[in-house]
Amino acid sequence: MLHILVTTAFGLEELLVKELTSIIPGCETQQKPGQVRVACSLKDAYKICLWSRLGNRVLLQLAQGKMADVQGLYDIANEVDWSSHFRVQNTFAVDFFGTNRQIKNTQFGAVKVKDAIVDQFSKKSGFRPNVDKKTPHVRIQARLNRDIVAIYLDLSGASLHQRHYRTERGVAPIRENLAFAMLMRSGWVDNNTLPIVDPMCGSGTIAIEAALYSRNIAPGQSRNAWGFHNWLGHQSDVWEDLVSEAHAEQKTENAPIFASDVDKSMVQLAKQNAKRAGVDNAIVFENCDALEYSVDVDKPGFMVSNTPYGERLSQLTSLIPLFQKWGLQLKQHFANWQLALLTSNRDLFRQLRLVSKKAYKLKNANLDCELVLFDMDARNCEVLESEQGQHNDFANRLKKNKQKSDKWLKKQDINCYRIYDADLPEYNVAIDCYDDWVVVQEYAAPKDIPEHKTVRRLHEVLAVLPEVLSVDAEKIVLKVREVKKGKNQYEKLDQSSELLQVFENGAKFWVNLHDYLDTGLFLDHRITRQKVRQLSKDKRVLNLFAYTGSVSVFAALGGAKTVTTVDMSNTYLDWAKNNFKLNSLRYGYHFIKADCTSWLQKHNEKYDLIFIDPPSFSNSKSMEGTWDVQRDHVQLITDAKRCLAKGGQIIFSNNYRNFKLDKSIAESLGLRIENISKATIPEDFKRNQKIHHCWLFTAVEE
Repeated sequence: MLHILVTTAFGLEELLVKELTSIIPGCETQQKPGQVRVACSLKDAYKICLWSRLGNRVLLQLAQGKMADVQGLYDIANEVDWSSHFRVQNTFAVDFFGTNRQIKNTQFGAVKVKDAIVDQFSKKSGFRPNVDKKTPHVRIQARLNRDIVAIYLDLSGASLHQRHYRTERGVAPIRENLAFAMLMRSGWVDNNTLPIVDPMCGSGTIAIEAALYSRNIAPGQSRNAWGFHNWLGHQSDVWEDLVSEAHAEQKTENAPIFASDVDKSMVQLAKQNAKRAGVDNAIVFENCDALEYSVDVDKPGFMVSNTPYGERLSQLTSLIPLFQKWGLQLKQHFANWQLALLTSNRDLFRQLRLVSKKAYKLKNANLDCELVLFDMDARNCEVLESEQGQHNDFANRLKKNKQKSDKWLKKQDINCYRIYDADLPEYNVAIDCYDDWVVVQEYAAPKDIPEHKTVRRLHEVLAVLPEVLSVDAEKIVLKVREVKKGKNQYEKLDQSSELLQVFENGAKFWVNLHDYLDTGLFLDHRITRQKVRQLSKDKRVLNLFAYTGSVSVFAALGGAKTVTTVDMSNTYLDWAKNNFKLNSLRYGYHFIKADCTSWLQKHNEKYDLIFIDPPSFSNSKSMEGTWDVQRDHVQLITDAKRCLAKGGQIIFSNNYRNFKLDKSIAESLGLRIENISKATIPEDFKRNQKIHHCWLFTAVEE
């Protein structure tokens, strides 16, 4: 009897035991995470290679022992008579798994096993075999668990999940053995005469695995290369007999199998994969949206699918309404069916409005997933009133805000504004409208709020928006706003470079809704920008920490004699220049790349109006030292006052919530101070009176 170790994906061990006892009736198994041990004959080991739909590797144990140190690992590997397993002319590779205090690196462990093999061949024959890590003739595996190490010969060679019918995998693929595990967990394998459907089939793996099983096609029979082919213990006649028997046992008929995908190219790829697997005539493929998909069959069956996960925040905006609609579609067209749906985002399934009966934890590659089972019985097929529209507290508040905004907007010359700002504490988001786009900024939740609660609330928000704001789900942008320091608030989030043109009180601006946390236009400064416009007529204007130059644009439109725009970022200065071009402002304007604080200290020109809106904190590499608005604002205003013409004015603003202005500067610098914070907060931001602070400093003429 041989000691065989069959590895599999985590979560499939129980199913693998069931499969092995069906392949080798009466065999004894021992189950551990990610593996099952079985004692069997070589013929039975071949059967596992040929017939296992769940395994990854079939390993023949050659040695096992307790190692006290690195030398112990070498000695255990040296116990194997390697010349009885492969020839010196063969190449080999060693895979090593596990670490302990002596073996802290798997590569080091693999080298010690390799040394033992090479040294043994050299002593016996004077020659040594070569290592080939990519395509070796023989693959050796060592597995270390605490101080116990076992040495194996890999009979499978490549992983068994590689059935060789997929040349291209498509988007978010699942491994073939996981696909079959889903079929087993769904209950279809035990009822495989009933119809099976995958409405989001991708490259077709689930449907193809169902067809292979339904027609009793051995998953390993199409493979040409095996790990045992160059093994000296290989019995080719036994193997060939098993392959011949497998061919003879194939069936020509199968259960009704249906597969569909909204992506036409994926359906074409799935068909090609099915053809390579020899089951293209066993599956009915269709190019159709899952929201409209149904099948005409005599009996209810099983739906098994790898659904979109929404791993990226940006994907949730379109997936949440999709799952809502899909839930209604399932209730209307799949009554009495059994559903088995895979996800790494269980909260998305709440949008289906279905009650699950069971869930299994699985791994899809490195992703933690759940296979969730639903029985589409009378209770699950009932369409509740709440599914016909959005009626939760957030939806009601957003509707009220929209009604109020619609009235206010009729008197405004803008198409970008805030419609919601954490009005309800449990729905902690800000929502801004930019023309026909919506940007949702989720504020980071306090640490004492469980993550699942914040996720659920966010999903409710995203579910409501398309209906209440009449916006396409594809035009909802989601971001997470955390407390940032300095220029981190401008860090890049994406690489779309997609710009949108918006307008505000006679000016036009480019905004970027995707790539940065901020869009390029601070909406709460709308009134402040108008203040600058009113004060700029025939004035020399300086805009410090200018960002994308929106204040500079209004100064120019207000008739400023000159406008100087200063920022340390080339990206934002180029953005500012493009905003000027967009408004046909081309002459008499200056753009300077510099650290505003050090530049201002050395600058000697005079200005009639200076606008300053610094960050709360910055430690940018482009700056000399660090910047803290509370600590450094007096020096900044002092330097600005030195560049202020007689009777000139400074508008100073910042958004540090706890900022306290040092009012002693009024007397020391000869400035009259007027707090204009309240007057500069627009109607759509009045729910947050601390959105920014703003003062008007006027030089007192001597």
